[in-house]
Amino acid sequence: MIVGCPKEIKNHEYRVGLTPESAGELVGHGHQVLIETGAGLGIGSTDDDYRAAGAVIVETAEEIFATAEMVVKVKEPQAGERKMLREGQILYTYLHLAPDPAQTADLIASGATCIAYETVTAAGGGLPLLKPMSQVAGRMSVQAGASALEKAHGGRGVLLGGVPGVMPGKVAVIGGGVVGFNAAQMAVGLGADVTILDRSPEVLERLSHHFESSAKTRFSNRANLAECVAEADLVIGAVLVPGAAAPKLINRAMLSTMKPGAVMVDVAIDQGGCFETSKATTHADPIYTVDGIVHYCVANMPGGVARTSTYALNNVTLPHALSIADRGWKGALAADPHLANGLNVWNHKVTYEAVARDLGLEYTPSGDALAA
Repeated sequence: MIVGCPKEIKNHEYRVGLTPESAGELVGHGHQVLIETGAGLGIGSTDDDYRAAGAVIVETAEEIFATAEMVVKVKEPQAGERKMLREGQILYTYLHLAPDPAQTADLIASGATCIAYETVTAAGGGLPLLKPMSQVAGRMSVQAGASALEKAHGGRGVLLGGVPGVMPGKVAVIGGGVVGFNAAQMAVGLGADVTILDRSPEVLERLSHHFESSAKTRFSNRANLAECVAEADLVIGAVLVPGAAAPKLINRAMLSTMKPGAVMVDVAIDQGGCFETSKATTHADPIYTVDGIVHYCVANMPGGVARTSTYALNNVTLPHALSIADRGWKGALAADPHLANGLNVWNHKVTYEAVARDLGLEYTPSGDALAA
């Protein structure tokens, strides 16, 4: 199979779909790998590094999309990239379609077979291709929030860890999954006063056992959520409904109860955000203020630590990429029902139920694609 990897073009996105090592693995399986020139520079990998791994360097993304049978990326294809997709081509990347009707419409129109990292599942549960980026984003959310709390950035001027004789900052983490757990770890490590909210008794018990007295846990109902948000210096939205738009848990009216200069970091922004006042921002212009509350809503947070993120991502995406290249997409998905859960668009149809539901589109089960 001809596998292509273009340079990412989203604002300040430095990750790359394939590391030189991953390209070498595909070449070792007998596949041809095309890499757009400069695609790996954001992680410190040169064209010569890819050539040494057996890949072919091409000059433009147009050549990648025109030639490759499978395109491997990190972020969702931008509008110009979507125009280059063609009938039957395989797209293997993050998509986050539920809050993005324009992208969904373009992918449907393209006729490409689109496999989304974020909806691939695992035998033991969870979302293994989303997990490493959730770990990175959870940890970065505290770094970003701590910076935004500085007075020069519009925040309250609070140091999360405090100092002797001065109380630490209060952090409310909404959601106790992978993002929330990693955010809480970082906040606890800084010495902040941390509360984690979740609706699952099992999750709350696990978190309580792990953090013991270093972080508090609370059941996430409206009253508890409102109280924690009002008291917090930093609120981290770490909510995920797989494949679907994130629920809006904090509405604009709640901002009036918060401390002026408090910070909200919405890690769920890829899925539309879990704050009513959230709008996607970029690393170039990451924060804005609504009603005196600082919002950080960068949609590709892990892109800021591109080398760590790319290698963590390739660790989990490469085995599936090899399977798709070796067997073809139908063979790979038929052999692995968890990979089949990644199929979001096929043959001009939406094949992921939550996406179809949220966007009001007709749903075609992925089994129909495999049986066709």
